[in-house]
Parts: sequence; structure tokens; C-alpha cells
Amino acid sequence: MDRELNWDDEILEESSFTLLPEGDYSFTVKSFNRGRHSGSAKLPACNKAELEIAVDDGKGNRGTIFHNLFLHTKCEGILSAFFISIGQKKHGEPLRMNWSTVIGAKGRCKVAVDKWTGNDGTEKQNNKITKFYEPSDANTAAPQTTNFKAGTF
Repeated sequence: MDRELNWDDEILEESSFTLLPEGDYSFTVKSFNRGRHSGSAKLPACNKAELEIAVDDGKGNRGTIFHNLFLHTKCEGILSAFFISIGQKKHGEPLRMNWSTVIGAKGRCKVAVDKWTGNDGTEKQNNKITKFYEPSDANTAAPQTTNFKAGTF
């Protein structure tokens, strides 16, 4: 149960981050929050969906990826790809995004390793989703596993 900690509370949990190898993974959306992107050089300020996505490649590689979907016309293609992946949108047909049905939705995605230099000058890595597959893609044949404790980023 999540709660605020007091200054003198006892703590036990430790970071369980695991860098996953690049590849194709089954996913389940574990949580969804409404957020706001404050704007950047590439994208103006807009609403965003903050997703916690549990991934599993069916070979023992499991984890959690936090993924943002930006609600802007520049990102409409990736929004469509996500909703097609979870079976809620069909090609060529409009879709009114129904965020209340996203938690628990399943699909397939491509996971990559993202590298960057941190503020302290050290190279860092994490995973990111680079593609959502259509349910009919050949890449969707792997089993979907959802019962696991996932690491965080």
C-alpha cells in the first residue's frame, strides 16, 4: 500500500531496476495517469498519458517501462499505433480515445536500450518502447505473462 513516509519510518524496499535486452515483448498496461508536458524544442505544451507498462519476452526477461503518450497532433501516429496494438482501434477508422479501458490492456511492443549522459557526466541507460505492433503482426505470437514484480526506472 502506497503512503507518505514519516522522517523516522523504517524502510526495506530497494531498487530492483533491470536493464532489459532489446527485443519484442508482450505488454500489459499496469497504470495510467493524466499528466502535462510543459513543452520542449520538439513539442509544445500538451496533455500526456503517463503509462506504467509491464513487459515480458516469454524467455524470462521481465520489467517495467514508464512510457508517455503525448496528446498532440504531431504524435497522432504513435497514439493510433498504441490503440491499434491493444485492439481498440482499426486502420482507417477514427477512434475517440477511451482512457478508462487502457489499464489491463495487452499488446506487443519493441523495446530498445536508450543511452544518455547524466548531469554527473556518467553514461546512463534505460529501456524505452520504440514501436507498438499490430495484433495481426507475426511478432505477436509470443505468450503474454502479467504476474510478476517488475523493476522500476
